[in-house]
This record gives sequence, structure tokens and C-alpha cells, in this order.
Amino acid sequence: MQPVVISIMGKDKAGIVDTIAKNVYQHGGNWQSSSFAHMAGMFTGFVEVQVPENRHEELVASLNGIADLSVQAVSLKNAQDSLSDTLTVEVMGNDKPGIVQELTSTLNQFNLNIVTFDSGCESAPNWGSLMFKAKAVVRVPEDFDEVRLQSALEALANDLVVDISTQM
Repeated sequence: MQPVVISIMGKDKAGIVDTIAKNVYQHGGNWQSSSFAHMAGMFTGFVEVQVPENRHEELVASLNGIADLSVQAVSLKNAQDSLSDTLTVEVMGNDKPGIVQELTSTLNQFNLNIVTFDSGCESAPNWGSLMFKAKAVVRVPEDFDEVRLQSALEALANDLVVDISTQM
């Protein structure tokens, strides 16, 4: 079996995930993990599957044949997920232009690899503005000083609340 990462994007409609799942199954694949979202009328996401090596090209051709859906697939040979410690970083504060760039730049300054990053804005009726929330899981080296990271993130804005938790 060969790992394949598939990204998709298309106009949102019922049955997209079912169609992809049927294609994976029909080509002898096993669904490993996925993440999907609805954004501005579009449905987008990515899937990791295991597919017999000799069926990969058939699967990609089949997925590319789905109407109104943009599909990109990448096969990975000898894919290994390096085992290292991770931290979950949750941030909340007033929304402002550039907040994601500031957060990711700070993570990059500490040479941290972002494993997942989810963000969004919610109405904050008591504050009269949008509230930005983000959650990132980052890989960290052994003996990483998370206190320095928390201080650096909190220094980005006086209203930014930062919560860091450890995952081993």
C-alpha cells in the first residue's frame, strides 16, 4: 500500500465526500484521515489514503473525472511521520489585519513546524468587533521553552489570550 494525499476543491453540493470515498474504496484504498471545510460557497479539503501502488494512477484519473471538482493527488514513497513532541497553541483576541502573519511568523522564529492550523472569526457582541480564534498544533524539539513562546505570542497584542498545552 502506498500513501496518497488528495486535495479537493469545488462548488459545494451534497455528496462530494461520498463520491470521493466510493472512488477510494473502488480502487482498493483505505481512508486514513481527512479534513474538510465549507468556505465562501466552496467545499475544500484533503484526505490521506492508502492505495495499492499499482492502482494509484487509476484512482487519480477517476478522481479527476468528477465533475466540477478540482483534485490534486500526491503519492508518497517511504512516508514517515517523525515522532516528536507537540504543543497545542490556542490564541484568542480582537481580529485585525495581519494577525495570522504575526502568529505564524512568531512560530517560525522559534523554528516550529505547524502540524495543523485552524482559525476563524466570531462575532463578539459585548465587544462590538470580531473575535479571532486560532488553534495550532506544532512540533517542538525536546526541552523546548514554551514560556518564551507564550511571552512572544502575548507580546503581539495586549488583548491576546494565549493557552499552550503539551501533547506527548
